[in-house]
Amino acid sequence: MLQGFLSQFYFITITGDYALFVGRVLLSVIKKFPRWSLLRDQLYNIGVLSLTVVALTGFSTGLVLAAQSYYQLADKGLASVTGLMVTKAMLTELGPILTAFMITGRVGASMTAELGTMVVTEQIDAMKSMAVDPYNYLVGPRFIGGFIMTPILTVFSIIMGVFGGYLISVYYFKIAPIVFWEPIPTYTTSFDIFVGMTKAFVFGVLITTICCFKGIKARGGAAGVGNSTTSAVVISYVIILFVNFLLTMALNSLHDEITRFLG
Repeated sequence: MLQGFLSQFYFITITGDYALFVGRVLLSVIKKFPRWSLLRDQLYNIGVLSLTVVALTGFSTGLVLAAQSYYQLADKGLASVTGLMVTKAMLTELGPILTAFMITGRVGASMTAELGTMVVTEQIDAMKSMAVDPYNYLVGPRFIGGFIMTPILTVFSIIMGVFGGYLISVYYFKIAPIVFWEPIPTYTTSFDIFVGMTKAFVFGVLITTICCFKGIKARGGAAGVGNSTTSAVVISYVIILFVNFLLTMALNSLHDEITRFLG
């Protein structure tokens, strides 16, 4: 019983510590916007260098979605909705989630390891002694970079996923291009786009803040940095999946209430 109480207490403490960390980062960014050179490097690292892995992930996911949709629907005479299913799935769920996963694995782990190494080698203490705010200098550019580039990469992933679905549907399953594209503008709404982009912005904030938080809190030398990096990636994955569910339920409920109110 005592162990359960201590674990709950630790969870509350670490959650509060994380909230204070996010608030301090936001405050430092608002008070003094990070230097453009630092932000540019993070935009390039998070965005440009992630294009290949995001493109491959989105493209392969589109291929699988289209293939599974066709195999499940063709014998029911519903093969014409293959394009719509791929687009809807990529736009509202798989695009944001898979992009967030790729950014976490490629960039988030690097952020944690880099900041953790600076902590254990006392580089951050040296920065503080020279009156340099590590939250503004180190975390701020990463936070803004993730907030900006995650939605952009998500759009790229969605486009690649739909393109992959189009290729296999038209050139392998012999679906006419007009049949693939025709239902998409009719049944894809601005709300679907809103849901996908909202998730992308939220995931970008979560990835950068969680990974930077774990890096700043790293202790215990090289082993501690490794443990913090692993923990940051695992926690980010779990939080992304859980928050994705909450956002799906909340946004759709809000949409239903607004529709009911206006209608």
